[in-house]
Amino acid sequence: MTPLRLGYLYGFGAYLLWGFFPLYFKLLRPAGPLEILAHRVVWSVAFVALLLAALRNIGFLKALLRRPRALAGIGAAAALIAVNWGTYIYGVNSDRVVETALGYFINPLVVVLLGVLVLGERLRWAQWAALAVGGLAVAVLTVDYGRLPYLALTLAFTFGGYSLVKKRLRLPAAEGLFVESAVLSLPALAFLGWLASTGDATFGQVSAGHTVLLVLAGALTAIPLLLFAGAANRLPLTTLGMLQYVAPILQLGCGVLIFHEPMPPARLAGFALVWLALIVFTVDALRHARQACRSRPATAPSPAAVPAPR
Repeated sequence: MTPLRLGYLYGFGAYLLWGFFPLYFKLLRPAGPLEILAHRVVWSVAFVALLLAALRNIGFLKALLRRPRALAGIGAAAALIAVNWGTYIYGVNSDRVVETALGYFINPLVVVLLGVLVLGERLRWAQWAALAVGGLAVAVLTVDYGRLPYLALTLAFTFGGYSLVKKRLRLPAAEGLFVESAVLSLPALAFLGWLASTGDATFGQVSAGHTVLLVLAGALTAIPLLLFAGAANRLPLTTLGMLQYVAPILQLGCGVLIFHEPMPPARLAGFALVWLALIVFTVDALRHARQACRSRPATAPSPAAVPAPR
């Protein structure tokens, strides 16, 4: 199998798993969102630690401990992903899967906005148009919901901020997930201990199947991230950008077709505006990528022009 086909396989695998996450988290009830989040953190640490031990790749921790800025960045990434995970679990188990899907549709636009606000990047006119249409969509959905779609916005901004921090840290997927989960594991274990002491824990109390599903939350958190890393190493960025819409489309389908959440005309109009913004954004990205490819020199650089390896 060629690396490109393998990249597609990894990419579709990651986004298919993320797309069907609502079905999995529904099975974890009657556990509350915070209990599910705590188990997800704890079992992620256990699963990735075993994986890194099998790969004999624990030594990276020593080098990381000598980088205080990186450790601070990991703390920020851990806080952002904890809020993102907790919000998503709450949204799914409070029958708001459609709104969580909206958050991941909006996310690419939020990433562009953060690039302007945080990194000082300049946008092309099509990107500004996509952001304007996305803002109009949020206004329409606010009128429909009678409130800001705060779950969707929280998911979009926390994952956008997480992506920004991760881009600066440049940690591999497994190592990054291990350290972030390890940062969150102490408060997670403390919370689970408190639940057990008060008799409110569902772990080991509902059924054997429910207990196994809580334990598997760690593996189901890590596997899509590892698949995504494999896809990112083999696919062009534009292809990876197109694949990212697979997950929210599947999540929206779960919300409307499986869980029968309402989709009134005004809400559908808001989603249509979001999709229009994403079309403008994606077409502009593809056009810009093609222009960049055409502007590259056709001939290979001379040996003298190639920088020496560090």
